[in-house]
Amino acid sequence: MPDDPLWDSARARELSGRRAIGALIRLGREHRGWTLVDLGRRIGCSAATVSRLERRARIADLDLVHRAAAAVGVPRLVLMASLAPLPGPAATKVTANAEEDSMRRRTLLTATAAAGPGALLLSLDEALAAPTVPAAGAPSLDRRLASSRELFDAGSHQQLLAALPQLLADAHAGAASRRPLDQARLSAVYSLTTALLIKLGDIGRARITADRARTWAEVSGSPLAAAAASREMAIVLRHQDQHAAAQRLMTGAADAVQATGLRTEAAASAYAQMLCTLAYTAARGGHRGDALAMMQDARRAARRLPQQAPAGRLFNVSPAAVDLYAVGVHWALGDAGAALDAGKDLRPEQFPTAERRARLGTDMARAWWTWRRPEQTAAALMGAYRSSPGEVRDRPAIRAIVEELAQRHPLTPGVRTLHTAVAPAVG
Repeated sequence: MPDDPLWDSARARELSGRRAIGALIRLGREHRGWTLVDLGRRIGCSAATVSRLERRARIADLDLVHRAAAAVGVPRLVLMASLAPLPGPAATKVTANAEEDSMRRRTLLTATAAAGPGALLLSLDEALAAPTVPAAGAPSLDRRLASSRELFDAGSHQQLLAALPQLLADAHAGAASRRPLDQARLSAVYSLTTALLIKLGDIGRARITADRARTWAEVSGSPLAAAAASREMAIVLRHQDQHAAAQRLMTGAADAVQATGLRTEAAASAYAQMLCTLAYTAARGGHRGDALAMMQDARRAARRLPQQAPAGRLFNVSPAAVDLYAVGVHWALGDAGAALDAGKDLRPEQFPTAERRARLGTDMARAWWTWRRPEQTAAALMGAYRSSPGEVRDRPAIRAIVEELAQRHPLTPGVRTLHTAVAPAVG
């Protein structure tokens, strides 16, 4: 229950039930005796912007909503309840059988994916602002979340992007139960959404979904959901050049996982992942000593893990995966030679997913490119493309290397073939 009686009042409950977040912000502002100008000054916008925020039923700027809600004291639970989707009407038409229903869903997703990433991102925007009606007769959320993770692991980014709006709607509907497990599932869907948006280089949207993942993880009380959400938020912060904030966040996340006692393999895997992400975050921030120390800790944490992570594990970390992180850490520290040395014994077959196999290729390619070896760079990228085309085609930083190769070394073996393969995305 909120500490301030205002937020447990009949008026606050009614506004929250109607998902009227703007009106809730106005309620908090007036309760504090603030004018529109007062609140605008506190959150860095004009009085007119505050007025529009309070009047509109549709959310246009989620980051602004969070800042305004925090400023006027809207409790976290009240805020999340007001951002949840309104219950929609139940589907009136039921298909003849589950097989037919599943076929129709697959056809719809295929057609939506064919529309291209621009249209798919607009569809995702709609889902973030006003989630769609939950699907009737859909397979269990756990099954669809597992299938969505498989799409991510396969590098099937457009298919996953097409599936996410409905998955988000159904996860929100599940979280309305207020059961911690359902809330943790919703956090997991937002974490997966964030990971995909980061791949696509869409950091603005990723910041929104990462914040929601952390909020729902906090509400659920799940340490693993919190670890996953914190990791994605730290990566977003890193992309926004907020390295110190990212490192603080990851340090807290690693400490929280360690505090569970690491009694299970899943917890040990999560802890190793936190240390790897923390090491890379420190490296991108220029903290060499911290980065290398964290990599050593990650290697120690990974010793108890199997050589290949079991299918379906949230953090699919293995000793080889930690060594792959070391490639990235050394590259981020500006030591391409050490990066290549760290990855020289790694082989694609050590990684169970196409995404990780391709990541081996792209990480080694970055090191080769830094070391000014265009032929080896092209070969590594071609290997990554064979494992997962999306990992080369959809990541802006990797596409940029392909384009530079084509411009500066067009006659180098493999460059023309690589550029032709990726051309639909870069041309």
